[in-house]
Amino acid sequence: MRFISWNVNGLRAAMKKGFMDFLIEQDADFIALQEIKMNKDQADFEFSGYHQYWNSAERAGYSGTLVLTKHQPLQVSYGIEGAFYTEEGRIITLEYESFFLVNVYVPNSKRELLRLDYRMAFEDRFRSYLQKLDTLKPVILCGDLNVAHQEIDLKNPSTNRRNAGFTDEERAKFSKLLEAGFIDSYRALYPEKVEYSWWSYMFNARKNNAGWRIDYFVVSKSLKEKIIDSEILTDIYGSDHCPVRLTMKIKTAN
Repeated sequence: MRFISWNVNGLRAAMKKGFMDFLIEQDADFIALQEIKMNKDQADFEFSGYHQYWNSAERAGYSGTLVLTKHQPLQVSYGIEGAFYTEEGRIITLEYESFFLVNVYVPNSKRELLRLDYRMAFEDRFRSYLQKLDTLKPVILCGDLNVAHQEIDLKNPSTNRRNAGFTDEERAKFSKLLEAGFIDSYRALYPEKVEYSWWSYMFNARKNNAGWRIDYFVVSKSLKEKIIDSEILTDIYGSDHCPVRLTMKIKTAN
């Protein structure tokens, strides 16, 4: 079974840059998108053959997540238990018989770390939510987690030490998530591989490969042996992020 996650930085913009061709070519079971920046009623396109689950932000043109899947879930929830973090459209959870799929767009701490406190509170509540799900059945978490966990995960760690996405606080929260019973699927397979999933639009960053790895598939430890591959599709353009792909020996039903 194949899973794709991609921060498209505006779905309508991505559609003009070949997103539909990518969707058809990949033929994935699940496509989880972040930062769609639109509502479903604004779409002048169709994703035929896919169930669609949209979680748009209340603020127009901001944030938002979407899951396209060939497999109808048992149930779908938005935010955390439908009560927390619903206004920015950041979380979608699909439940199947054998696992939960969680698509997330983690808040950016912003320049000068203006939103770091908000981010820290989000991290704690979200981790607790994932742990609760994990007691019921395994979890596949994907999305833009807005953190480069280790120095190997960004081109210039020394000059970004206190920048959003590479603060000690954010990295420590990711470590706590792993300690809570989850694994970074890519790093578990490739402990020393250097690839990035996001590049600034400034300073020819992508051309120079001055990037960050901030897009992930994080899975319950119980799923480790079911991972076939976890990849970063660096040759795919259309956003300042590239897609990441997880292939697993798993079924939606037990």
